[in-house]
Amino acid sequence: MTSTFASTNASPLTNRAMNLAYWLTQNARRLPQLPALIWGDEVWNWQEFDARVSALSAALAKRGVVKGSTLLVHSKNSNEMFESMFAAFRLGAIWVPTNFRSVPDDLVYMASVASSKVFLCQTDFADYADSVCAADPQTDVLWLRGSAPVPAGDRPTVADLIAQNLGVQFPNTAVQTDSPCWFLFTSGTTGKPKAAVLTHGQLACVITNHLADLLPGTTSDDGSLVVAPLSHGAGVHQLNMVVRGAKTVLMPSEKFTAEEAFALIERYRLSNMFTVPTILKMLVEDPSVDRYDHSSLRQVIYAGAPMYEADQKYALAKLGPVLVQYYGLGEVTGNITVLPAYDHVGADGQVERPGTCGFERTGMQVSIQDDEGRELAYGETGEVCVIGPAVFAGYYNNPEANAKSFRNGWFRTGDIGHMDAQGYLYLTGRASDMYISGGSNIYPREIEEKILLHGDVTEVAVLGIPDAQWGEVGVAVCVLKPGAQLDAAALQDWLSSKVPRYKMPKHIFFWDELPKSGYGKVPKRMVKDELAKRGVAVTLAELQPAAV
Repeated sequence: MTSTFASTNASPLTNRAMNLAYWLTQNARRLPQLPALIWGDEVWNWQEFDARVSALSAALAKRGVVKGSTLLVHSKNSNEMFESMFAAFRLGAIWVPTNFRSVPDDLVYMASVASSKVFLCQTDFADYADSVCAADPQTDVLWLRGSAPVPAGDRPTVADLIAQNLGVQFPNTAVQTDSPCWFLFTSGTTGKPKAAVLTHGQLACVITNHLADLLPGTTSDDGSLVVAPLSHGAGVHQLNMVVRGAKTVLMPSEKFTAEEAFALIERYRLSNMFTVPTILKMLVEDPSVDRYDHSSLRQVIYAGAPMYEADQKYALAKLGPVLVQYYGLGEVTGNITVLPAYDHVGADGQVERPGTCGFERTGMQVSIQDDEGRELAYGETGEVCVIGPAVFAGYYNNPEANAKSFRNGWFRTGDIGHMDAQGYLYLTGRASDMYISGGSNIYPREIEEKILLHGDVTEVAVLGIPDAQWGEVGVAVCVLKPGAQLDAAALQDWLSSKVPRYKMPKHIFFWDELPKSGYGKVPKRMVKDELAKRGVAVTLAELQPAAV
């Protein structure tokens, strides 16, 4: 694939980069018998893990995967899903993982954007494979193991392909600093999912930064519990463990329970985890927090959503001074600001800096800018813009989105905030109408378009309102066509097959009309104001987030 989305001024003599899969080569050589990955009762040491990745690489190469190819992966967390990441890296190919909660239509769209010819699909999602193949019958489907049996037919399993190629020493393909290795699908600020291009050089910088700013002192004696999908932030976090030769422990199933999480932390003496405030709140409020030894934890890293000050204080009381917050985006790969453990609690035991998401990460620069791109003074509110080596290479094959997202070399996050005189960043809103629920970005336009497919709905506005458990939840306000009869339960039932559960509006209301501006538009602010007038979310709105 030609790297047309990014340019580099690096000399051809210095642009060669380490292939990220070389981390496995190092660990297999230096730490062969130490555990690399644990899932349920299964344990793979570094020598075994590296050998399996080589075997999968060899099998994929035989099926036409080469440097620059894209490898589409749709799966819940599993050993084979994690192995597929490094097989793609080793081949110089591009790993294209998707959110397993996506609906089939979204997956088909992402497959078309990435132009993937090989699709690794977990057996739990056989209907998704049917949808992708209906759109492109030439798609080569390989089954990843899941809880469902292997579907009938002659499509091979990844397990069989690995077994057939064990013993093959597959070399790490030569790559450059700007060689793409991961398409991380994100909607950015609006619209359909876009493929943010992560490269070997960029991710090497990101992981170095993570180890310095988030996980200092990590060694091969450490370990991490995975409680979020490896397809996004958790996958980036686990690369930190791979670099240090530390163990990664997967939850036994997709169903999260605090009891299992604490049992695994105690059993394997795990030192860190990456999560979102929603899950962190569930963990510390569960009675199991007092039944298990979690004293091995040094860093509980949270990101992706607001966390209320009361929840911060409670988590600190239960876990100790281990909380580390970061603010980032997929496009900047979680690499904008950090609020380390020592900045969470002051000498009086109170939350030290309520409302801040921390200071600039090592090597990164934040600028608060106005609509014209002028930098604003401390305390003034504007758009958060960022430069630094952790910024992605751009959106794949999407010049329009790139033009909107970059200005004078700065990446425009779409978030609104201000910086104080000490350099701490405070987010106060978003340039778009996006809201964050349970750590997931929700884009109202996407849901509105789905709802408007219902024959009884003529207008709709979807927005987020504060929620003590999820950070924010979705509200849909609908206007029905004359004479139509529809209630909230019926609309949610109809919508359930078209929108993933985590994107489903929690509240649906039916009004005679939506408030409109003088230009005939429906500003979300006016809808929120009308909701408040009608008594909706009045108490929720009084809950002020401590940090975002």
